[in-house]
Amino acid sequence: MMGIEGRSVVVGVTGGIACYKACEVVRLLGAAGARVRVVMTAGAQQFVTPLTLQTLSGNPVATDTFSLTQESEIGHIRLADGADVVLVAPATANAIAKLASGIADDLLTTVLLATRAPVIVAPAMNVHMWEHPTVQENLARLVARGVRVVGPASGYLACGYEGAGRLADPDAIVEEVYRALAPQDLAREHVLVTAGPTQEAIDPVRYLSNRSSGKMGYALARVARRRGANVTLVTGPTSLPVPPGVDLVPVTSAREMALAVDRAYGRATVVVMTAAVADYRPRQALARKMKKDAARLTLELERTSDILGGLGARKGRRLLVGFAAETHDVVVEARRKLRAKRLDLIVANDVTAPGAGFGSDTNAVRLIDAAGRDETLPVLPKEEVAGRILDWIAARRGGGPRTATLPRAPVRALPRRSPRSSGRGA
Repeated sequence: MMGIEGRSVVVGVTGGIACYKACEVVRLLGAAGARVRVVMTAGAQQFVTPLTLQTLSGNPVATDTFSLTQESEIGHIRLADGADVVLVAPATANAIAKLASGIADDLLTTVLLATRAPVIVAPAMNVHMWEHPTVQENLARLVARGVRVVGPASGYLACGYEGAGRLADPDAIVEEVYRALAPQDLAREHVLVTAGPTQEAIDPVRYLSNRSSGKMGYALARVARRRGANVTLVTGPTSLPVPPGVDLVPVTSAREMALAVDRAYGRATVVVMTAAVADYRPRQALARKMKKDAARLTLELERTSDILGGLGARKGRRLLVGFAAETHDVVVEARRKLRAKRLDLIVANDVTAPGAGFGSDTNAVRLIDAAGRDETLPVLPKEEVAGRILDWIAARRGGGPRTATLPRAPVRALPRRSPRSSGRGA
């Protein structure tokens, strides 16, 4: 799977107070292994020094089209041609207007006109500027040309207003870079993923559960979305951040997960069941906290419904992928589940193996499909494992590029006070 490590990302920074967040974007891109080159406008340099971004990126910062030194060392055409993706964050209303109109009056706009790489803009400005019809029209023109738009977010703005106009979260911006670099081979798919444990109540303060962290399912949802899929993530309780762009459906119990999966199943074309659903639950949950009066306690348990088995009986043309987390006889049990639940693929792993247990950031799995394919993967990061599973799915489903969509309609702001608008959203 094509990732971000070693890829060339040109980050354009334009003049707004949100420039300080661009520093975190550059840091995150560098930490992920990208080769980052920063281009700053004159306005951006009023908020953040080039030295700051040079330190974070590890490369000289380009600022002036007419600097003989910069042009000989960096070169605006070299920047444009060498980019795998160009990101403008923050993108002010002025920068968006220039890009929409094809104006090239500084180094950044010249690079933007010259590049053939995917372009991402992350708007940030005063809420009234964001809502202005001209800004929305300019963005619509860019989207129609294939430019990706991430954000803006809503909240308190540096200019004193509250509403849309905040720069998107740095993690969400970096995620869009991942998406721009990923193959869009799942663009026609709606992928339903389940993740995490379930919790089965004993009383109001106790429950039965398991050690699943949800990391594998969240990685699958995140990578599927990067590859163009619409993704619904039905998840039990976890502490993980929500993958950007994913439709999250939180549940607690096995019964709630079954209902949520059933509601989402109709529109799904691919279903990947990574959740560790409880096999048993207390026959009756107590209304009050149970006291520790007796020396021993016996809980009467009953079976929960077999969600995956029920889906296999009515899968139609869907691809159905299951997981088998085992401690012994891993392959034997995986093959049994593959047949019994009518799966297309089962992902088996020994949770006692080093690097493959619950809560780990890595996994070591074996892919066994209904056609007889059997492949053992080494210990890999869970995102890489997710990519290999999605490679299998993409090879059997195919797909084309998704049509770009317009940015969300602006949110009407409620001013906290009425200062002069600076046009510089945080």
